[in-house]
Amino acid sequence: MPELIAQGTDPDYRWRRQLSPGVAFTLGRHAASWSIPWDDRISRRHVQARWQDGRLEVVKLPEARNPVYFRGRQTERCWLRPGEHFVIGQTTFTLTDAKVQVSAQEPPPFSEQTYSADYLQGLRFRHADQRIDALSRLPRLILSAGSDSELCVRLVNALLSGIPRARSVAIVVSAAVDSRGQQMDVLHWDRRPPSDEDFSPSGRLIREAVDRQVSRLHVWRKSGGEHAFTQAENMDWAFCTPVPGDACRGWALYVSGRFADDDPSGAAADPQSLQDDLKFAEVAAATLGNLRSLRLLERRQVSLGQFFSPLVLETLAGQDPERVLAPREADVSVLFCDLRGFSQQSEQAGDHLLELLNRVSDALGVMTHHILLEGGVVGDFHGDSAMGFWGWPLEQSDAAQRACRAALGIRASFAQAAGHDGRRLAGFRIGIGIASGRAVAGKIGTVDQVKVTVFGPVVNLASRLEAMTKHLRAPILIDRATAKSLREAAELPWARVRRVAKVLPYGLQSGVEVSELLPPEHEYPQLQDHHLQAYEAALDALQAGDWPAAFELLHQVPAEDRVKDFLTVFIAQHNRTAPPDWKGFIPLSSK
Repeated sequence: MPELIAQGTDPDYRWRRQLSPGVAFTLGRHAASWSIPWDDRISRRHVQARWQDGRLEVVKLPEARNPVYFRGRQTERCWLRPGEHFVIGQTTFTLTDAKVQVSAQEPPPFSEQTYSADYLQGLRFRHADQRIDALSRLPRLILSAGSDSELCVRLVNALLSGIPRARSVAIVVSAAVDSRGQQMDVLHWDRRPPSDEDFSPSGRLIREAVDRQVSRLHVWRKSGGEHAFTQAENMDWAFCTPVPGDACRGWALYVSGRFADDDPSGAAADPQSLQDDLKFAEVAAATLGNLRSLRLLERRQVSLGQFFSPLVLETLAGQDPERVLAPREADVSVLFCDLRGFSQQSEQAGDHLLELLNRVSDALGVMTHHILLEGGVVGDFHGDSAMGFWGWPLEQSDAAQRACRAALGIRASFAQAAGHDGRRLAGFRIGIGIASGRAVAGKIGTVDQVKVTVFGPVVNLASRLEAMTKHLRAPILIDRATAKSLREAAELPWARVRRVAKVLPYGLQSGVEVSELLPPEHEYPQLQDHHLQAYEAALDALQAGDWPAAFELLHQVPAEDRVKDFLTVFIAQHNRTAPPDWKGFIPLSSK
């Protein structure tokens, strides 16, 4: 894969980055990962480049102040082949196609030594002043990298800067493939100029270091006046230091060089002279492992924060996530919330689908906000609907109440936006179903896809209740177990419950007692408490077979109540007379 090398006046002013076919990028002093911050003769955005068809096209941008030189001449546009370069200011940009491949076969080293992490950490730097500046920059370099590829570029540059005798540095990763061997890849590498030949790190050295989790040093001897080294013809030592931690599993730092660079006579060819360099690599590896583990933990926390409330996360802190998230039976309350009006608005907003998507995202955000606010777990999303549940991973004796408070919070948010055309939730309605019971909750799925969710009949019932809101014309429906939990609470000033009907869901053999969850009277005065009492009296008469009395009682309920229409229409369809086989359950003709 071709790469572009930027080299300034100082050896440390350098980076090496891989090119992607057809992907354009901008070079300049402020150009993200392609920045050249050390050269003030380069504009913020100086040239645009693209690798295509075996050539690198370079085009000078209009805002660039200083010229671009190619083959000794100023140019507005040029095409480079591997091995060619162009110059801006005091920086040379070289296109290279040097190959890097881990050597699978190499002669045994003349000398090899092992250094444990504890041993290297116990050593004192003999020339600490030469390392302090490079070491102090490591945390900032690693933490500020926006991606793993950028992290590798920065770390390789830091290692070349901190280990002056190193000729080549690579970050490698070793992964077990099967019983026959390991796959080794070079994540990033670079070497000191002017040499730019192919690079072949020792596979044996990498394998030994990673498998044993120790730093390994190999020294190769010269043979018959010719170099007999595996990584390159002008190298005679290399060491490999593993990066600790699960966040960098299989990663290692590979450094190679020549003793002759220190003393052409060969008198300095002493492996002990490399201990400072080994210690520096050990510190760099430990810093990388620790900071990358921290970033991974932060990402996991952010990811878990999408599903768990802060209270649950705080309780789970310090525990083994595999054990905590393992599937197990629990008493849960499950909430399904579906967005109504989406299909109609998608037809009307055919030319503004992105805006509609943002509105749906806001609606889902309201749902998840209230689920998490009440200490629930966001279990799943299905298009324009969300599912949450309570009672896992922590036992919650008030799970049903929490689910109901979340449902009322969602209802209030959508009701508040209903009368404001400018709000993103305007035009949407919701249907919510809540059921409580025994279920299996935890990390459930296949090897390829795992998610935190809940499984069992109670989940299906909650989903059915959400669908029934369309038939019964109630925003929030709850099952008998949830209603019983609310009625048994000592005081419930924030909610009211009314029995709606006993129904026989479509496709099921057993009936379900359905209740409606309502806000308190002062928040929803359209339905006062005596109206709810009249409705439940009508329901009792209906179930007892006294349909004329039920029909009369329903007239005491305000016409604005859409739920009463469900019973009124059903009674009218049967001429206010209960059929001979009436058992108190109203059959639903569809889901």
